[in-house]
Formats: sequence, structure tokens, C-alpha cells
Amino acid sequence: MRNAARKQSPFRQLEFCFGTPEILSLPSARELKGRAASLLRALNAETLGARLRVEWNGRMRTTVGRADFRRCLISLNPALQQFGAAEIDRTLRHELAHLLAQFRFCKRRRILPHGREWRNACCDLGIAGEHAGHTLPLIGRELRRSFVYRCKKCQRDFPRVRRIRRATACLACCRKFARGDYDERFRLQLVKSCSPRKFPGVFAKSP
Repeated sequence: MRNAARKQSPFRQLEFCFGTPEILSLPSARELKGRAASLLRALNAETLGARLRVEWNGRMRTTVGRADFRRCLISLNPALQQFGAAEIDRTLRHELAHLLAQFRFCKRRRILPHGREWRNACCDLGIAGEHAGHTLPLIGRELRRSFVYRCKKCQRDFPRVRRIRRATACLACCRKFARGDYDERFRLQLVKSCSPRKFPGVFAKSP
């Protein structure tokens, strides 16, 4: 009777599978470097590709990637593993675009970290329309922002965890009054210390 009832049941074709979720293995730094170097060769930037280094940096918390042009180094957060291969590839190209933009223009003029030169490099690397920041749900530490910098033009405050070590200007004012280029008139000035709070801030740094 139980078998007969099972055959007549309208739900007999449903199957429930509870398998172990597949965990993506991180590609090696060597593999990522080869991928990036191949992209640079296609854009006539072999010199940059020859110097390029890629690493996985387990000390990263809320940052998914970082590009250091002086060291020609791209650092990636191993937490990208949980977001899939496509996110790893996109982040690699995002950071590579920083190096490529600086490589193209470093001898001619200063550029903004996420200015038009970077956006053009993103297009060339196949990630047109890329955003400056990520929206991935990474969990980080709450750090005390002990230093407050202020733009002399718009009077906007920019709290920072650490002191700013190089000339940094207000990005909004640079875009409004200097066509997006770094302008010394809008350089941020240290004004005071502060308690830990969350402040939105955008900076324009001199290369």
C-alpha cells in the first residue's frame, strides 16, 4: 500500500540532494602573474609584465586587492576564494589597471588613483564600467581613526587611522575645479584627532 501511494503521489519526481558545497581552490600567485602578463602583452606593456609580481596577502581584512606601482606588486585577499573565480579575475584586472595606468602616464603627468586613465585601462583590460570600490561582505576590524584632515576649499573632514604620508587632496574639489587632476590648492591639512567613527571620505593622491 505504501509503495502504491508513493507511485500515485504528485510529488514522486522531486528529489532532495544535500551535497557538500564545492570550495574553490585559490589559483597560485604564479598562475595569476602569468594571466596578468598575458593581458599586458596584448596591450604592448611587456616591460611592465616582466617586472610584475602577484601575491596572496592574508593580512588583508576589508580590502580585496592592492596595487603598488613602485614595487610593481599586486596583493590579493585570500577571502576572494568564497566569491568565485570570476571575482578573483575581476579583482586582478582592477588592480592591474592601476599599474597599467601609472605605467602609461608616470613620465608625463600626475594621475588620480581612479581617474580617467585608470578607467581607460579598465576598458582595455575588459572590465569597462568598473567601480572604484568593492561591495563584497568582508568582515574587518574596527580601527580608531585618530587623525582628521580637512580640505581648505570645501571644509570637508577626512578622518584617517594613520597619518597621510604623501600629498593628498580632496577628490571632489579636484574634479570640480581642476578637471580631476591633483591640485595643491586642495591639499588636505591635519587639523585634530578624533574618536572612532565612520566618515565617508574620498581622496585624490599625488603619484
